[in-house]
Amino acid sequence: MDNILNLGKQVLAAQPFSHLIGAELTSFRSGYAEISITIQPRLFQQHGSVHGGVLSYAADNALTFAGGSILGPNVVTAAYTINYLKAAQSGSLIARAIVISNTTRQAVCRCDIWNTTDQGEVLCAVAQGTIITLSPSS
Repeated sequence: MDNILNLGKQVLAAQPFSHLIGAELTSFRSGYAEISITIQPRLFQQHGSVHGGVLSYAADNALTFAGGSILGPNVVTAAYTINYLKAAQSGSLIARAIVISNTTRQAVCRCDIWNTTDQGEVLCAVAQGTIITLSPSS
């Protein structure tokens, strides 16, 4: 395992909510991040599918990791939008984020969230966000 993936896993492990959901950073390199979450009933909403907040969490973190891979570790999400496309009920979620454009202070990133089952992958949400570096006084 390379150093950037190890560093990313340490950052994710320092987030108690990530641990609660069962998130795992499965790939992390310059301009790209992938977070996986095994679907469990505790993540469902009242209709029996994964709660939108879990999808939103996956998008937010994957976007920020992708942006941070270019901008450095001192970053936060400034804004993002998400569109829910299809319900997820079993298997796992995989959030794959890439940097679309960046400057020295911000990165615009895209994230596709896939529901992976024995039948293959189905796109269940898409997101786009702006990741910014924190100023020293933040």
